[in-house]
Amino acid sequence: MGATKSPEARAAHPRRAWIAADAARPGAPSFGQAPAWMALTLLILAASPALAKRNYFTDPRILLIRGLEAAIAVTKVPLPAGRKGVVINSNGQLEAAQAKAQLMSNGMAVKPGMAVEITKIDFHAHRIVFEIDGGGKKWKWYRHIEIGMGGPGEMTPIGPQHVQQERYEGSFITLRLPKGVAAPTVAQARQLLSSVLDFHHRTPTVIYSPSVPPQFREAVKHHQVLLGMDESEVFSAKGPPDRKVRSNKPDGEEEDDWIYGLPPHCLFVVFMDGTVTAVHQY
Repeated sequence: MGATKSPEARAAHPRRAWIAADAARPGAPSFGQAPAWMALTLLILAASPALAKRNYFTDPRILLIRGLEAAIAVTKVPLPAGRKGVVINSNGQLEAAQAKAQLMSNGMAVKPGMAVEITKIDFHAHRIVFEIDGGGKKWKWYRHIEIGMGGPGEMTPIGPQHVQQERYEGSFITLRLPKGVAAPTVAQARQLLSSVLDFHHRTPTVIYSPSVPPQFREAVKHHQVLLGMDESEVFSAKGPPDRKVRSNKPDGEEEDDWIYGLPPHCLFVVFMDGTVTAVHQY
């Protein structure tokens, strides 16, 4: 057995000298009763070598979050509802069979050509999951229920009457990582995601479909937004928004705001159920 060190030798240790001096004060608590700040200081000293190895200014995961979270892009393919979304392999190719199966099983949440926002990024061992527009969220079930006595014309919807069918909001994109890569750079991630998302913000061709009312076609050509337009028409008129915000109204309804420009000159386009209900120019 090794020789027991004297109290003087133990106190001479550079990390323990100040503890021994503090403990020598009259009325000082014993080590077992040491204040919380002392225990926290010891933990920081012990962990300092590990903390020093990590640089938060060069960590690729943090750089990826800073570069892509809240970024606006345009969808090239339909994105399915549900928690799985679509998968892109390590070569940047969309796994088409998986995407088709999810669309058939859960329906479409986001149409091609729509502006979407990356709202969250989750890192896993061999993949990165990008949450799109808040994730695969289904509209509330009670919007499709009616109550009444059952007679003709006596049934009343308990939700808003203008909602006629289920809608989904948002989706997910899973990016499989190449072997040996912890996290790609922002430029590499954009390239790998390019089979599904377009980050160049190109405005699509003006809508001339016969199903679009003439006044909306004229508004699109003049880059104007009118009440009653849908998201595709607004996108064709103004391009992708600089920011998308979803909020809940007091009555439980959800609305989406598309924001163009920066304060003090901003355009707010308010959507309810995918239709423009208000336009505010500041």
